[in-house]
Amino acid sequence: MASERYSFSLTTFSPSGKLVQIEYALAAVAAGAASVGIKAANGVVLATEKKHKSILYEEHSVHKIEVICSHIGMVYSGMGPDYRLLVRKARKIAQEYFLIYKEPIPTSQLVQRVAMVMQEYTQSGGVRPFGNSLLIAGWDGGRPFLFQCDPSGAYFAWKATAMGKNHINGKTFLEKRYNEQLELEDAVHTAILTLKEGFEGQMTADNIEIGICDDSGFRRLTPTEVKDYLANIS
Repeated sequence: MASERYSFSLTTFSPSGKLVQIEYALAAVAAGAASVGIKAANGVVLATEKKHKSILYEEHSVHKIEVICSHIGMVYSGMGPDYRLLVRKARKIAQEYFLIYKEPIPTSQLVQRVAMVMQEYTQSGGVRPFGNSLLIAGWDGGRPFLFQCDPSGAYFAWKATAMGKNHINGKTFLEKRYNEQLELEDAVHTAILTLKEGFEGQMTADNIEIGICDDSGFRRLTPTEVKDYLANIS
């Protein structure tokens, strides 16, 4: 392949106009566990599949859905270690904003600054792009927000989206099910059903995670709450 000649240099464009390392990063995202984000009329839902390689893992020792600040949460598809670095950077950005302006950071500002960090890693020597995409949910100014950030540093606002493994089927499912009047409770059910589209095996409170964001802030649902939602689905 001609593009392979350019794949080892992060900052060299291939003849087709692509940075091949970003293509590889997007492939890592597409191979990762599925994640779903849905913006409802009164909040936002994030849901993701948690893959356990062994039954010997300590349950709930590592979370995929993370609280960034009181009103913003984040989830990823792709490489976990890269995500932990971005979570730490996002929390620092939110705290610095609060110390300067004495008010919580707007969701769009946080997304913009995290995207800038991701973009810097596509143009610097000695590093590689982040191998994950992020879904960032927030509530400010009395309304919900949902953004997706990609390894290239591009970010988009979404009403509903899916990423990771089987993301095309997930998006197709959401296009059929989504409407503007969707309430938060219904959005949680829709998110679970979207994950179920490409889910292998039995869905339990141990192998999926759900976070919700509304006017009272962002929080991750407890395993008991997730179990109740799953019971209503089946």
